[in-house]
Amino acid sequence: MIEIRELSTEPELREAVALQKTIWGFEDADLLPFRMFVVATKIGGQLLGAFDGGRMVAFCVAIPGLKEGGRVYLHSHMLGVLPEYRNAGVGRQLKLRQRDNALARGIDLIEWTFDPLDVKNAHFNIERLGAIVRRYLRNQYGVSSSALHGGLPTDRLVAEWWIGKPRPSVEAMERIQVPPDIETARTKQAEIADQFERWFARGLAVVGFEGTSYLLGALQ
Repeated sequence: MIEIRELSTEPELREAVALQKTIWGFEDADLLPFRMFVVATKIGGQLLGAFDGGRMVAFCVAIPGLKEGGRVYLHSHMLGVLPEYRNAGVGRQLKLRQRDNALARGIDLIEWTFDPLDVKNAHFNIERLGAIVRRYLRNQYGVSSSALHGGLPTDRLVAEWWIGKPRPSVEAMERIQVPPDIETARTKQAEIADQFERWFARGLAVVGFEGTSYLLGALQ
């Protein structure tokens, strides 16, 4: 049984910091620092850990944000799962706890960024959770030290998870296909970025994911 709970003690927060190196292979300069985890717990953010026995195997951290017009939302900045615990539903458990916590506080929107070339993560975000996407960010975090990012610009899609209601059923009008092999996909990063920006500029949004294709439609 995996236990999901809020992190609050200094040893727990430092363990979450250390997990970043294990999961992504970051150099120290790219780590989210201990003090940022502390701040998140003090300003209305979320810091959750997943434990197998006494061992932390995954974590997620979110910080509050403010939209134009005064809407409060949560920016889910980081979620990581140890390799041996992936494909076991741990990430989904963390996201659902994150959702329940936000709803209990009257927050109906959680956002996060993700790599558009990672089709497995895209399927999880869009099909399993029901997020939509309307924004593409080029090189959002600069080139990172993680080998998982392949030395490429950190282009990101912004997931919008409207947790207070189901995603509207929208007919797909266009699709953007991503090669299933991430190494092949990386060679097409710029081409894929152009496609997203073109359709978003015309008012379309990602409303589904099928196979290795993003499905885009017009939201009301």
